[in-house]
Amino acid sequence: MRARVIVKGLALILSLALLGYLFESSDLGNSINETWIDARVRGHGVNGALLFLLMGGIFTAIGLPRQIIAFLGGYAFSVGLGTLLGALAALLGCMLSFGYARLFGKGLLRARLGERAGRFDRFIHAHPFAMTVLVRLLPVGNNLLTNLAAGISSIRPIHFFAGTLLGYLPQTLVFALVGSGVHIAPALKLALAIGLFLISGALGAYLYRHFRHGQSLDAQIDAALDETDDDHDSTTQS
Repeated sequence: MRARVIVKGLALILSLALLGYLFESSDLGNSINETWIDARVRGHGVNGALLFLLMGGIFTAIGLPRQIIAFLGGYAFSVGLGTLLGALAALLGCMLSFGYARLFGKGLLRARLGERAGRFDRFIHAHPFAMTVLVRLLPVGNNLLTNLAAGISSIRPIHFFAGTLLGYLPQTLVFALVGSGVHIAPALKLALAIGLFLISGALGAYLYRHFRHGQSLDAQIDAALDETDDDHDSTTQS
């Protein structure tokens, strides 16, 4: 896995940690808390959780990084509940974009994503659930494009959604920890989050390298994980 992939992931963690610090210590933080987090989510029980799920699902469905939703989940709830709700919100966003592609977008999207969908089909063909988990563990790629490509592929929704939820959990935990770290032992939780990010990223890269059986999910992913000599850039999966 290339150093720039790790650096980008760590930069995202640190930038969100800084945002959390601003939430707590500045007028900006007070404004955001009072107008949305505190006013509508935190301490509002089931209604607050449902609102968080709805907004998180909509935002991730249109391409907002799921790491930000996980961060907000950790900030608004406990680490455990924030991780669960953050993962479920991202799964809802996945379902929305996947369902759109499958029901309405095949003609339009196939012209633009047909090659990506074909690679995805070949990649997950033998073990769709396990390979979807692997895809979601990777620290690189584009979450929305993966959802859309899967929607016009042949994968069964149950395999894709179940594998997505399981694969989302490690990174969701990382960023929920960063969000919750603004309340209790921030330095310790930030260090733990960075460690978990490095471990989950390394695990995803290792599994991709050893179980892709010659198939390529994406040329940019291969380049970022040192699977090819291609020097294309890639970004932390959003």
